[in-house]
Amino acid sequence: MAKYRLVLLRHGEGAWNKENRFCSWVDQKLSSDGIKEAQNCGKHLKALGFEFDLVFTSVLSRSIQTAWLILQEMDQEWVPIQSSWRLNERHYGALIGLNRAEMALNHGEEQVKIWRRSYDVTPPPITESHPYYEEIYNDRRYKCSDVSQDNLPKAESLKDVLDRLLPYWNEKIVPELKSGKMILISAHGNSSRALLKHVEGISDEDIINVTLPTGVPILLELDENLHPLGPHQFLGDQEAIQAAIKKVEDQGKVKSAEK
Repeated sequence: MAKYRLVLLRHGEGAWNKENRFCSWVDQKLSSDGIKEAQNCGKHLKALGFEFDLVFTSVLSRSIQTAWLILQEMDQEWVPIQSSWRLNERHYGALIGLNRAEMALNHGEEQVKIWRRSYDVTPPPITESHPYYEEIYNDRRYKCSDVSQDNLPKAESLKDVLDRLLPYWNEKIVPELKSGKMILISAHGNSSRALLKHVEGISDEDIINVTLPTGVPILLELDENLHPLGPHQFLGDQEAIQAAIKKVEDQGKVKSAEK
């Protein structure tokens, strides 16, 4: 019997997910399909009988909007939401805005997979000449963060994401979990992968093969020491989930017509 249960998910599809671009810290709303994904996620969680006491999100709109839509579908709009930049997507540095398939054509599929999925490889940092630099670093949401804007990352590996996420997990989320609250974390592909790596003890080598589709809830069942009682579970139609995972993996490949 699980002592603690936690639901984690990557937000619904965003506009740049649809365009196959590295979105990262550029703020994007959900696409029309992403809205449906979030709503369907909420319907499914409601049908399974989940009742949340607290929700954690990043400070990016697609994460927050996903949480809103899920709670709305569950008739749980009153549940408090806490947001932190520490749950943000990985900072992809100079790659932000670029098309993944075009990058695979120019740099090779293996290099793109390393940039996207590896544990300790950091992409080239963003510079002030980058077209989205000002949009990110002049954003008012980061003036409210627990670090100065000068200390915000300019590029991150997955290891860097875990390093900035762990203090928030240990100091904010774990105490709420241990108090008996049922928690939903609406985050991003890489912040969710980083948390799974930590909780499940996934090796540096194996994490490259962990892919999370958008809008699919993941159930973690933990013992009194927050150790998993089994591997994480994707909730929903398993065949559809595997197809969604393959779709995400294929984003980093050269399109067939270009091969």
